[in-house]
Amino acid sequence: MAHSTRGKSMSSMNYKGYTARIEFSETDGVFWGKVLGLAPSTSISFEGETVAQLTQDFHNAVDFYIADCAKSGKEALKPASGKLMLRVAPEVHTAALIAAQAHGLSLNQWAAGVLQAAARG
Repeated sequence: MAHSTRGKSMSSMNYKGYTARIEFSETDGVFWGKVLGLAPSTSISFEGETVAQLTQDFHNAVDFYIADCAKSGKEALKPASGKLMLRVAPEVHTAALIAAQAHGLSLNQWAAGVLQAAARG
């Protein structure tokens, strides 16, 4: 079902390591969500008229996805492995390395901290 983007608020939910963006469409009178961080070809979405229905449909959608992957012999994709490879300009790489060393950290430790702080907004 397509949902209007007018008159909505957002939040998130977590289940079995999957995070979903939750929105409420005042126009449609329904909560709906989509799991974030999966491959573009993978989509898990769900909805409910109440928070309880939304939560149940979210759990069912994730459980179905995991079971379907197991049945077809595919590995269920997790949103992230914890390994991240970045390509940046050499000047940015140098500046980041200097900043890390100035804080007494490895580049990996420094970058992880910076990304964590940025992700929290």
